[in-house]
Amino acid sequence: MPLESSIVGSTGAPMVSEIDSRWTMAYAAALGDAVPCYMDTNRAVIAHPMFPVCFEWPVQVAMRAQFEKSSTLTRDEAMRAVHATHDTVLYRPIQPPERLTTQFTVAGVQRLTPGAYMVTRLDTIDGAGKPVCTSWYGALYRGVEVKGPDIPPTHPPAPLQPIVEEGKPRSECRVDVPAGMAHIYTECARIFNPIHTDASVARAAGLPSIILHGTATLAMAVSRIIETEAGNDPARIERVAGRFGAMVTMPSTLTVRVLGRDDSADKAAVFFETLSGEGGRAIREGIVVLRA
Repeated sequence: MPLESSIVGSTGAPMVSEIDSRWTMAYAAALGDAVPCYMDTNRAVIAHPMFPVCFEWPVQVAMRAQFEKSSTLTRDEAMRAVHATHDTVLYRPIQPPERLTTQFTVAGVQRLTPGAYMVTRLDTIDGAGKPVCTSWYGALYRGVEVKGPDIPPTHPPAPLQPIVEEGKPRSECRVDVPAGMAHIYTECARIFNPIHTDASVARAAGLPSIILHGTATLAMAVSRIIETEAGNDPARIERVAGRFGAMVTMPSTLTVRVLGRDDSADKAAVFFETLSGEGGRAIREGIVVLRA
């Protein structure tokens, strides 16, 4: 069945998540990131900047179930979705324990050559009703058509213009991805999609083997950028964005390349890409925005 663009503007019921330090520490540990502000409970800890994907995942699952029930997509079509783009704005660091509430809004539906592209906005607030983060999650439904006019996202964050330095990258580092990384990330993030852990499901989906989550690849790149560009201070992260491309198999070695940096009076933008072990661009057009 086609994806109907009339669903733009649809919302789901708010979903409450209890965030504790056990969860945030496990997420950082899955990434191999032991920065003290994530782990040292002798002081107030904060969550890794990519942690919002953990409590946003159940909202995404509920959204798919809602659309399947309304006959917008069949189960088979919903399973064809791949995470194509990601953009998160952090209004402040997440500091467990917290009770956060997240709600989705369909922000846009468009036709692309591979299939239907849908952008979902996920808004999260704290117990006082103040905004914590907003994510724009772009999913590509391969081989699915769109019914109705294209409706691009109406409220995306203002785009930044990449500034890439000529010649060699500003920095480059390698990140090992162990054989069990996808299983560890699945359990620590509490994000379960069988293409990342079940070889038979991955094969049935047309994949050569299980692959690493795109959000894990992005999170590991962010960890390296925090180390090299933000003085190991994750509280400075204001925005993380990128497009997903090449698959990441396991075991393998990623290469995180910082392509350039643009500093202004109150913030800096770091532009990067991540290469898979085979040299494909697993993440392209990557951006990390830092508070001054």
